[in-house]
Amino acid sequence: MMLRRWLDEADRVLIAAGAGLSAAAGYDYADTERFAQLFPVLHEKGLWARYQLIGLPLPPRLLWGYWSVHVDDIRFGDEPNPVYTRLRELVGTRDHFVLTSNVDGLFARNGFAEDRVWTPQGDYGRYQCETPCTRETWPSRPIIEAALDTYDVTTGEVDAVPSCPRCGGQVFLNVHKGPEYVPDHYAGAGRGLREWLRDGVLVIEIGAGYSTPGVIRSPVESLVRSLPSARLVRINTTHAEVPADLGERAVSVRADVAEVLSGP
Repeated sequence: MMLRRWLDEADRVLIAAGAGLSAAAGYDYADTERFAQLFPVLHEKGLWARYQLIGLPLPPRLLWGYWSVHVDDIRFGDEPNPVYTRLRELVGTRDHFVLTSNVDGLFARNGFAEDRVWTPQGDYGRYQCETPCTRETWPSRPIIEAALDTYDVTTGEVDAVPSCPRCGGQVFLNVHKGPEYVPDHYAGAGRGLREWLRDGVLVIEIGAGYSTPGVIRSPVESLVRSLPSARLVRINTTHAEVPADLGERAVSVRADVAEVLSGP
């Protein structure tokens, strides 16, 4: 397989990952069965998948009922994930960096150095003021645990609705959903990636489609164009096509990443 040969030839690897990687690892926002198990009240109201809750306005107690369960399920699990651990094993001792639109912390939780993972869309592991009244952000685990302590499965609501430690106003997770987003916590990793990049890098893009192409897919293509010896391997179940102008420096792998990583 071209991926293995190019990996053998690479000294520097950039993993560029979208939602498809986490879906392959079992965290699929379109999983209707898991949604019905975790959110019976919302399921009874006619909702069937997590992606429908992105940006959906709800009363505060129901809103945090959903988000506390969701974040606890997808962000704070301690068990290693076989897809991510296999990817880490595949990279091995090669100098590497990660660029991901995913906000679930799965790279850092599965052996990738946190300072080598840039998450420009944020992280469920932090929260911020919605105004925002400050550029400061805070670890979200305490507010998630406090909300879960008051969670009522029969109503889907919580009593412990979090508020801003500074102004007392509304808060939300520190993720890029609008102009209020505060990205400062992740800026250092972004600078680190820009300083780390060199010609000859092998970019392995996984599960990055067209829902937010400006975060992963388009920047990766521009990066490879700008570096004459860079290479791109694009792994995607449905949108694996690569730009024709990259010629033999880009390879399309139309397959599930779990299957690709499980190969010899």
